[in-house]
Amino acid sequence: MMFGWVLATVTAAGFQVARNGLQRSLVGSAGPWGATLVRFLFGLPFSLVFAAVAIGVTAGARPALSPGFFGLSALGACSQVLATASLLAAMRRSGFAVATSLQQSSLPLAALIGLVAFHDRLSPGGWSGVALTTAALIALTWPRGANAREELFGGAFGLFSGLTFGFSLNAFRHAGLLLEPRHPVYAALVSVPIVQAIQTAGLGLILLVVSPATVVQVFRDWRRSSGAGLCGAFASAGWFVALALAPAASVRAVGVIEAPMAALAGHRLFRERLHWTQWLAGLAVAGGVAMTALG
Repeated sequence: MMFGWVLATVTAAGFQVARNGLQRSLVGSAGPWGATLVRFLFGLPFSLVFAAVAIGVTAGARPALSPGFFGLSALGACSQVLATASLLAAMRRSGFAVATSLQQSSLPLAALIGLVAFHDRLSPGGWSGVALTTAALIALTWPRGANAREELFGGAFGLFSGLTFGFSLNAFRHAGLLLEPRHPVYAALVSVPIVQAIQTAGLGLILLVVSPATVVQVFRDWRRSSGAGLCGAFASAGWFVALALAPAASVRAVGVIEAPMAALAGHRLFRERLHWTQWLAGLAVAGGVAMTALG
């Protein structure tokens, strides 16, 4: 199963970088909350297709739609909404690549939350990888230059994004285990549209009341919104499948591959440049990822 969850994580990371890029391009017109809504609203139809396929090809599955499952799904859904909006705010202040790296703070946070709340375990080598990755992330995202104050605010949003992503990862993992522990991939793909429906209904209704113009703008830019939704659906499916097969900390460790992907995307799409010390710290992140994944 190891290669399955690693492949699912790497695939999810790639689609997540693409989705984040499309979402960032929507922030200027729809704002961070409108761009956040796009992820769930336009991803929901694709996630329903994935769930239908999973139901069709899985024999003997007996999903348990318990209060515990819906409770964890709702908590994870709310945390992911906050995490996405915070990440987009961080991207505007610290840049695409740096904000994505800050989001990786969900690695040590996911490990700690998993230990305290859900009793997940990592080996000493895995915890050493968490420590190395944490130190490398601090070096990678340390404010520098004339925009240090703005980057500091961006860093705060990025760290909050990591905190809430870390919580949502653990919540989604254990919600899937409650739904159908014998068929983890089935449980993951069926959980995604349920979570996205909660997110779409909650955030959509709030925006319709508070800022209906934002919702109008999201639909007006339907081409980019649809692209973000498609990439988001693939990313969510990949993350949920990986989380169904491995602890959240290990999944997030391999998911740090998203950082170099984002660095390349930021350079190509948004003309961003990274200092040599940030590239060096990125290599240390890769080492921490390997240690945590093997742990």
